[in-house]
Amino acid sequence: MNPVRPIGIRRLFAILFIFSIVQATTPALALAGGLAGVDLPSWDELVRVLTFRDYNTRVVILGATLLGLAAGLSGTFLLLRKRALLSDTLSHATLPGIALAFILMSATLGDGKHLLGLMAGATVFAVLGTASVLAIQRYSRLKEDAALGIVLSVYFGLGIALMGLATRMAGNAAGLSSFIYGKTASMLFSDALLIALTALVAALLCALFFKEFTLVCFDADFARSQGWPVARLDFFMMAIVVGVTVIGLQAVGLILVVALLIIPAAAARFWTYRIRRMLWLSGVFGALSGLVGAGLSALMANLPAGAVIVLAASAVFLFSMIFGTARGLLRRGLEQLRLRRRIMDENLLRDLFEWREAGPPDRRDPGPADLTRVRAWHPGALRRTLARLQRAGAAVATAGGTMQLTAAGEEAARSVVRKHRLWEAYLISQADVAPGVVDLSADRIEHVLDAELIERLEALFPDARPGRPIQSPHRLGSAAARG
Repeated sequence: MNPVRPIGIRRLFAILFIFSIVQATTPALALAGGLAGVDLPSWDELVRVLTFRDYNTRVVILGATLLGLAAGLSGTFLLLRKRALLSDTLSHATLPGIALAFILMSATLGDGKHLLGLMAGATVFAVLGTASVLAIQRYSRLKEDAALGIVLSVYFGLGIALMGLATRMAGNAAGLSSFIYGKTASMLFSDALLIALTALVAALLCALFFKEFTLVCFDADFARSQGWPVARLDFFMMAIVVGVTVIGLQAVGLILVVALLIIPAAAARFWTYRIRRMLWLSGVFGALSGLVGAGLSALMANLPAGAVIVLAASAVFLFSMIFGTARGLLRRGLEQLRLRRRIMDENLLRDLFEWREAGPPDRRDPGPADLTRVRAWHPGALRRTLARLQRAGAAVATAGGTMQLTAAGEEAARSVVRKHRLWEAYLISQADVAPGVVDLSADRIEHVLDAELIERLEALFPDARPGRPIQSPHRLGSAAARG
């Protein structure tokens, strides 16, 4: 192994890391300078928001929290179905429905700002957008990403054109832009009540159809072979997403509502491997994002609530990505570090065992130079590995600079060598791997062999019973290994 390349890669990553810190610090300092003149909320204002003293604050925070809950629950199955981008397409497809509903209501009723009519138009076009994506995928040779890009751009372009037409036709179309960017701060009690009803229905449907939705998300072909109505379940699942998306348009806008559908579910995935737990964690993260985002918007003037809610969800996602107990970067990094150290410990145990086994009984113990010739140990890695084995009581360093195994280390080394040679014998006899290259293949897998697999290997080789030494297949040759 050439030690120069890893050092070069580490230096390159260090340079890139320092450069990224400098790049990130520059706008942060500028932002801090720009925020120096902003008045922070007083203690009385903080208490007023935290105790929900104001009626408008209660309505906004309740509506945003329930919207986050509904979006987190429904977005879980959307993420598992690998349709995260479909939510973005679906939200943009609602714009022409809102504009067209406004035009029709203005022409017939004289007032186009009836919320139920606008929501109905958004729902119709959301369903049409979803059906368009599925139809393009089914009846053409285009991939899903191409279908999503086509439908998103066409429907959003149609929506912008209809919005311009609505503005010219009626003079009271100024409020329609709130469906693009959202207006959480002006949420009414009726809006919060509608969101609460939607959240309740979404939670009940996700709980009732949990088994069916999970089966469709993970193995739709198996579900279809078992007679499940996959197409109808898929459509029902997307209908829940459509309902939550339409309800969330007025709160966070069609551009940011996709964040509430995807980010909480993606954050929950870092904490668990169980789908049921992920579902409820996603709902909790969505509700927490709505609660914190709406509260911060109420405390700080001129902060749009929709954007702050999304930023709060992003903070939850970043925290989960780093500290998640299932798939978090910190946990995975520690697991990889422990695995790498265990591999190095077992390699050193095996080297010390095979050094004594290969020579005469009075052969001297190996030193660092001897082990470096055997496995190309890096001096620093060898010192750290020996120190770990010494702390574990498996090896000792003599006064002459050599290394030797203790009684406990001898037993541990014998187990490591046994697993290595069992796997070598299997590769030679069953997989027809050449004896000259089998050692490298065994090194890649021997450290993760479990007890069940060891028993199955021992059943293939009757001479390799527990407690009996196993000769190296390199000495016996492939013919002896087959025997």
